Amino acid sequence: MRWVALLVTVALVSACATPQRVALPGEELWSGRLAMTVQGNPPQSFSAGFDLRGSPDAGELQLTSPLGTSLATVVWRPGSAEMRQGGQVTRRGSLDELTAELSGTPVPVAALFGWLRGQAGDVPGWQADLARQPEGRITARRFAPQPPAELRVVVQP
Repeated sequence: MRWVALLVTVALVSACATPQRVALPGEELWSGRLAMTVQGNPPQSFSAGFDLRGSPDAGELQLTSPLGTSLATVVWRPGSAEMRQGGQVTRRGSLDELTAELSGTPVPVAALFGWLRGQAGDVPGWQADLARQPEGRITARRFAPQPPAELRVVVQP
């Protein structure tokens, strides 16, 4: 009976483990946690685990719950972006258009690639604090348009 319980436990733990993702040639890959707060009326906040791969032109962002359950997958390429969430698919003409509709503000996902590399870049209305980027921590604040927003990213080694 103990062996059965042990095998069931091992099987459950293995099923919850996520496989190590490997970057394909020519693409970048980051994993970690992100949180976004929008100081609207009412204030909104969102946090999730993430896997980001690709480039600002074409890529994929997977968002997961703390337990590893898939929350959404966002895929983009020139001229289109889509989010798959459960059985629903939302398509828009650009990544900015899609993120604005979903979060109430355009999220600078394309700029995030530069920020993760330690490059400040110029994103209208946003200011990135890269002081802790070598430690895998990035904070970016949006001051325009209103309402203010904050994006915090922690990259896993």
